[in-house]
Amino acid sequence: MDKSVVRDATLLIVRCILGVVFAAHGWRILLIDGITETTGQFSAWGVPQPGLSAWIAALGQLCGGGLLIVGFLTTVVAGAMAVFVAAALYFVHVDSGLFVQDGGIEYPFVLIAALAVIVVFGTGRASVDGMLTR
Repeated sequence: MDKSVVRDATLLIVRCILGVVFAAHGWRILLIDGITETTGQFSAWGVPQPGLSAWIAALGQLCGGGLLIVGFLTTVVAGAMAVFVAAALYFVHVDSGLFVQDGGIEYPFVLIAALAVIVVFGTGRASVDGMLTR
């Protein structure tokens, strides 16, 4: 099998998994937990401007996840999402050890690594970006 086909398929799978995860988190903030509850959590964690940050997190994750799934503005979105995750790592996870069940850094590190793969290797041909560059 051609290496480029495997590469493109792998990037598509990684993009879709990340996109669903981020979109689900954004959906949860907006429609399940609510902005008010999220603002309270952000405030307790010491996130600056917790109300504004809650909106940025909700819309950024929901829209960013959708853009990752379809592969539009992919490297820019993946880079921005990595910054969001790095902020969450700093404000929420860094003092909780390694393991995810303790709220640790394990999960954010995996997300950042996966997003870095997209930033470095691009979107692949199975994407809006791929179609626009042909």
